[in-house]
Order: sequence, then C-alpha cells, then structure tokens
Amino acid sequence: MQEPNTYQNVLCIRADNMGDVIMASPAFRALKETFGSKITLLTSKAGSIIAPYIAYVDDLIAVDLPWVQSNSLENGAIQALAEELKQKAFDAAIIFTVYSQSALPAAMLAFMAGIPVRVAYARENPYQLLTHWIPDSEPYEMIRHQVERDLGLVKHIGAETTEKKLLLNVPDADRRAFTQILSGIKIDVQKPFIVLHPGVSEEKRQYPKVLWIETGRALARQFEVPILISGSQAEKQLTDDIADGIGEPAISVAGCFSIGTFICLLEKASLLISVNTGTIHIAAATQTPMIVLYAQTNPQHTPWKCAHRILEFSVHEHLRSRNRVIRHVNETRYADHIPYPTPGEILAETKLIGSARLPGKSMPAFL
Repeated sequence: MQEPNTYQNVLCIRADNMGDVIMASPAFRALKETFGSKITLLTSKAGSIIAPYIAYVDDLIAVDLPWVQSNSLENGAIQALAEELKQKAFDAAIIFTVYSQSALPAAMLAFMAGIPVRVAYARENPYQLLTHWIPDSEPYEMIRHQVERDLGLVKHIGAETTEKKLLLNVPDADRRAFTQILSGIKIDVQKPFIVLHPGVSEEKRQYPKVLWIETGRALARQFEVPILISGSQAEKQLTDDIADGIGEPAISVAGCFSIGTFICLLEKASLLISVNTGTIHIAAATQTPMIVLYAQTNPQHTPWKCAHRILEFSVHEHLRSRNRVIRHVNETRYADHIPYPTPGEILAETKLIGSARLPGKSMPAFL
C-alpha cells in the first residue's frame, strides 16, 4: 500500500447520475479528512450539477462516458480525455461503481492516463488495470447500501471518516433566490408544505399519474397545507396535469428551481413523497422526512441515515434489465410481485412519519 502522503491529488470517477454522486460524498470526505487530498470528480453532465454543493470536491470534469450512457463522444474523445487526465498528474484514481457495473473501462482510462494507483471493486481479474483490486462479492454474498460500499472502497487505502451522513452546502445567494421564488408563488417559507416529486429518468421507476392525483387529493383532505408538485422543466406537463387533477391546494412548480434552490425547497419541506431518484438523496442530506415509492431496481439506493418510509413496487418484466447481475437480484430478492402502493397506504405512512411537521396532528417520532 502506498504511503498516505502520496494521495495528495486524487481523481474520483463516479460517471453516473446526481444521486450516485451524492451517495459517494462521504467517501470523498474520508479521502479529504484522512489524506488532505485535492479531489477532482470525473462524472457525467447530469451528475456534475450537484458537485458545487459538495464541499469535498475541489475540481470537476464533466463527461458522458460511453460505458455508462452516452451518444455524444466522437472518435478519439477517450484518448483526448486520457491525455487531459495525464496532464493533471493524479496520484490515484478511485473508481466508484454499483455492483452491476464493471470498473474496468474506467480503470483502462486511468491506466492510459498513467495514474499510478487505481482502486476499484471488480468481479473479474483486472490484472494490471488495477493496482488495488477489491474482489466484488456483491450481490451474491451480500448487499450493502451504496454509501457503505463506497466507504469500503476508500477504506481499502486507509481513508476513513466518522461523519457518514450526506451533506450539501448551499450558498446564501441560493437561499435568497429560493425565498423570492416561494414568495412569487405565494408560499410562506415559514409554514408547512408537502412536496410531491413524480418525475423519473427511467420508465421502470414511474408511479402512475392517476395514483399521484388520488394521493394528492387524499393529502389535501387530511392536511390543510400547500402541495407542491416538483420536477424539471421537461416534466412540466406531468406536474401541471397532477396539480390540475388534485386541485386546490396543489401547485405545479416544475422548472422553477435551480439545483441550489431545489435543495432549499426540500430543506424547508415538511414532507417529501417521491419516486426513487436523485431527489431522495438530496432530501436525505437535508434530513427531510420522506416516503419513497420505490421501484424494485437497486436495493442499495434507499435513503441514507434519515427519517423515511419505503413503499416498494415491482418493475414490469418487459422493463427489467438484461444485465445478469441485476437479474440475479430480481430473481432472488424481488421474486414476489408487489403492486403499486395505494394512495391509502401512502396516506397512512404520511400519518406515521410526516404529521409531526404538519399542522393539527401529533404523531410519534420516527424510529
């Protein structure tokens, strides 16, 4: 193993989405606290938007790599990226993956860049591509939360931290902008409100629009608070339809928030109800109570160290991955069919976890 003082300039490769980057952040913190590393994050363009809010990231390279999901790289782009990385003279490359991914394409990139220490989990023998190979026993022998998996990766080179919660830093300018946005839609930031987040990047994680509407109506009958339907600008038609279907007091706010002001929104929300997407990891960082309508995709990605309830549902067979590792989890852990959670079930969970923050109710603390 290398001496700790050699890990001064570290490349962290997490070439996935925003939620994956957030879940890797305690591992970044461990590197920073243990070695005082300068950390450069190589991630996707989608993942890069959260990087400015993670205090442990010093520099950023945003590239959609072809072994994750991309159609934008031209011939020669990988060689050019390897040369760019070589010029930065990194001491080590830490490659973060979920158990269904291969780290070897990223290891090859780091090898091409001449990075002397290359650390990753791998199921197959990486030979010279990795200098620090952790044989991957997931998901066949065990399944850990993604945060634990990532912390275990950096621990292999001696990096540890005692603070394992997710943390995001929001500048004062974003907080001021957030207050102005809510004032513009006539929401008092000091009073309770609920956020519903229906948008997904993959159809298999989608909760039906009609059930979102029924859920919103049930919440409106039970609690006299605004219900904000959040999403990206591209999801505005969906959030408008849901808000219209619920009626008063629902408000569609898709496209109203930057990532910084969206963090503020979740921080102030009394309750979040969301599908399993990056939003739930932001909410975990803001310690916002949440109910997650959790498509049975990856059990590693539940909310981390925060008050939450999970209502799972099965992914339709025609939408399931062909990846044999994922198929193994589907066939063992997710073999039984689970229907969509009903609005009644969601309301019952709201009474258990969210009512302490909502007016007129006194509910037991989350356990």
